[in-house]
Parts: sequence; structure tokens; C-alpha cells
Amino acid sequence: MQKQAESILLTPESNDDVQEILRTHERLHVRGGGTKTALCRPADGAAILATSGLSDILEYEPGEFTFTARAGTPLREIEAALAEHGQYLPFDPPLVERGATLGGTIAAGLSGSGRQRYGGVRDFLIGVRFVDGQGQLVRGGGKVVKNAAGFDLPKLMIGSVGRLGVIVEASFKVFPRPQQYGTVCCAHTTIRAALEQVARLNRSAFDIEALDIAVEDGRPVTYVRQGGLASTLGARQEALRNWLGSGDILGASEDAAIWQQAGDFAWLPPGAALVKIPVTLNSIPLLDEFLAAANVERRYIAAGNLAWVSWPHDLAELDAQLTQRELGGLVVLGETAWPFLGARTGASVAARVKAVLDPHNRLPAL
Repeated sequence: MQKQAESILLTPESNDDVQEILRTHERLHVRGGGTKTALCRPADGAAILATSGLSDILEYEPGEFTFTARAGTPLREIEAALAEHGQYLPFDPPLVERGATLGGTIAAGLSGSGRQRYGGVRDFLIGVRFVDGQGQLVRGGGKVVKNAAGFDLPKLMIGSVGRLGVIVEASFKVFPRPQQYGTVCCAHTTIRAALEQVARLNRSAFDIEALDIAVEDGRPVTYVRQGGLASTLGARQEALRNWLGSGDILGASEDAAIWQQAGDFAWLPPGAALVKIPVTLNSIPLLDEFLAAANVERRYIAAGNLAWVSWPHDLAELDAQLTQRELGGLVVLGETAWPFLGARTGASVAARVKAVLDPHNRLPAL
């Protein structure tokens, strides 16, 4: 195998620096905290633009429940600042403890299990600044929560994986953090039984913070998390377990550990790639049949709206299976030259947008 040439590392410290880099380099690859390894590999000859020098919380208004930070700011710093005022990012970004950054989370479009109740990253991003492929500083949205007319540029950057522009700054709305959490877990004999329980919970009146199905060693387990006041949470957990008809109520420390491990992907076997696959409750059974035959670990989060799949085999095999099922995937962790798998609905529209924002193809192809 031919060894890839070592890339030049560029570390801008200001928006002006980013603009100059975009104007003077023919090929660039954007890197945040480097936590999403499958998205960090530059093409041969492309320089790496690292956002680590663009790190700072620029504005934080606890009374307005909004903040603005530079793209390279580690999420752990943002979470610590919010926690001082009893606030948090409800979309539950993953890989925080590994060093994930604000811009990288937006660009990869990643949300965690906590997106169940309030929505994903796109529901909390209210403003963004980015430098396009021509070196122009573009601003979309704002720094306060309000209705605005016009094209929603912030949403355009979610999941753009550094191919439309370099995010340099973002504004988010935040929520008060629940005083305490608790989880009820239920083991099942089949994936269909777990999915039926999730469907029942979707129709129920319970307030649920996270609803996941973890399949490890072939055994499906549902994890149902609730949050709220410490004085009432215990009774709510008992009511939930009684309604489910079975299950174990986890202690506070076990609850925290399970969801921390989920956010860090601690369940991922060594050497396996991690693939994000948008799904539905209806599409899971056939997909899971294939994944079970491949003997891989997987986790269905947000009430069956997203699958996290470990894949230790050739990614071409998973690509073919996803294409056959008209599903798309994004390789987040692992070694790959091309992170997109399966069907790519909207690819033609994305290509047209890229032609406007990056006409000289300085950034990677979409």
C-alpha cells in the first residue's frame, strides 16, 4: 500500500486567518478536536486546517438561555460553564470527554441519546459564522431566539462535514438541566419485542429524556431515562416500571455511568468502525436481521430514529446493504477514505450548494 503524504498543519487563531488560508491554499481539510477519526483523514495533498486556535466562549447570557462560542471550543468547557447556572445542551452531544469541539459537532451533525425529548443539534443552533471556499465570511441566523425570515443558513452547516465552509463561530439556545435522572431498563428476547415496547412508549404520556435499545452480545435491552425533581422522580420511575410490567430501576451512579458510556461509545469493540445510520421503527427489523447475522454490536437511539452500528468488516459490504435498503450512513470512527455509505438522498442539491459556496473545490467533495 502506498503511504499517504504527510499533510501541512495550519492553525489559524482568528477569522481573518481562516479567510486568508481559504484564499491561498488550493486544497484543505478541516479538523476540530480530532475525535471523529473517520472524518479527519485528509486527501493526499490537502493541508489540514485545525480549529484548535479558535477557542473561546464569546458571550453567555444565562438569563436569555443563549451562548456564542468559537468553533474550536471544547464542549467540556461549554458544558462546565453552563452547569454553573444549572443549564445544559439538551441535544446531548457525544464524545465530549474525548475532546469534541462545538464546530466539529455541528459539522458532523451529531446528537446523543438525550435528543429524544427536545430534539437534535439542529433544534438548538440559532446562529453561525463560517468562511466559504472563496474566503468570504458568511453569517446566518443570530445570537438570540427569535423568528427570522430567509434562508436558514445555520441548518445548512449541520452535517456538512467541512465540505461547504469552515465554521468559525456558533450561537445556541440552552435549557435548564433536570435536577436528577433515573433509568428503567428491560431485557428482551427479540429485537421485535424491544421495538414493540418503544412503540408503546411513543404513544404514552410519559416524559422521557432518552429511549434507547442496546444490542450487545445479541441481547436487546431497552433503556428508558427520565429526569426532573429529586422529590418526585422516584414515584415517576415506579409508575413507569409498573406500566411497562417489568424492568429494573437503576441507581443514580449506574444511571450516570450507562449514559456516559453511551455518549463516549465505550461499547464499541476495538478496531471496529462506528457508523451513524438514520432509521425508523419500520426499517429496523430488516436492518437488524442483517446486523445480527454479521454479529455486530449496535444501539438504536431516540426511540428508533437513529442507529449506531459497530462494523469490524469491510465497509463495502455495509455500503451495499444500506443501498439495497435505501438507507444512508456516515462513518464517524475508523479508517476510511470516504465516510458516506448507502443511499444519499439530497446529494444533487448538496452538490449545487457546494458549487456556490466552494466553486474552486478547495474543500473535500460532497
